[in-house]
Amino acid sequence: MTTAFVLTGGGSLGAVQVGMLGALAERGVEPDLVVGTSIGAINAAWVATHPGPAGIENLTRVWCRVRREHVFPGRLLVGLRGIAGRADHLVDPHGLRRLLEGSFGSTRVEESAIPLAVVAVALDSGAETLITRGPIVEAVMASAALPGIFPPVWIDDHPHVDGGVVNNAPVSHALELGATTVYVLPTGFACAAGATPHSALGVALHSLTLMVQRRLREDVERHAGTLDLHVMPPLCPLAVSPLDFTRTGELIERAREQTAAWLDRPGSLTDVTARLAPHRH
Repeated sequence: MTTAFVLTGGGSLGAVQVGMLGALAERGVEPDLVVGTSIGAINAAWVATHPGPAGIENLTRVWCRVRREHVFPGRLLVGLRGIAGRADHLVDPHGLRRLLEGSFGSTRVEESAIPLAVVAVALDSGAETLITRGPIVEAVMASAALPGIFPPVWIDDHPHVDGGVVNNAPVSHALELGATTVYVLPTGFACAAGATPHSALGVALHSLTLMVQRRLREDVERHAGTLDLHVMPPLCPLAVSPLDFTRTGELIERAREQTAAWLDRPGSLTDVTARLAPHRH
């Protein structure tokens, strides 16, 4: 039996996955394979290179130190160049790259303690790319390159962007890699927004979360009968923007408690898919 963790995208809501990972580790559930997209690719890379409960504790500390300006620094000149059509992005990627280099250094994907795969999309062909070799920093930068927000990252002579554009919950790739049991760790957005975002970046991220949430629900329904599938229930209600890094500790703790309760008293996939549908409170 091969157990895979599949981690989805969702901006700062990736903190939710840290709580889920903590609850799984506390119950001795460990992956033989980790697959991730976007922010899920970053968390997946950490799990693959820092295995075990101690690794999750360290990941929690890292997340609690991160602020929005570390990932999305507001640099007027970069944004103006993008708006004027003189650049292919609006946000300087060097802050995110520094964070990743501090976590992974020059480690390669194939050197991970636990097999790792991350998903990105080739911008020139639209082909989905499963990255299983090469520097981890480049792989996760490509998987997390929000189109128009961050610049594309070149992998194997092709520009790549965020894997969430085509496959935010890559259960299909976990199956291809031999998984028989899959734990899906979503970030949200399960609930309809109480107020629409006002910034361009906020609108882009929220729109992406709505799109990928629907795809996740469809994927869960598609694969439910083909493998031992466990979808961790998303936090609900969840009125936190994917740009908000000020509530990380709260999200981690809520997710840990909710996931622990669900694992101790497993719910059905029907219940989880219902919670994945947009709804109001």
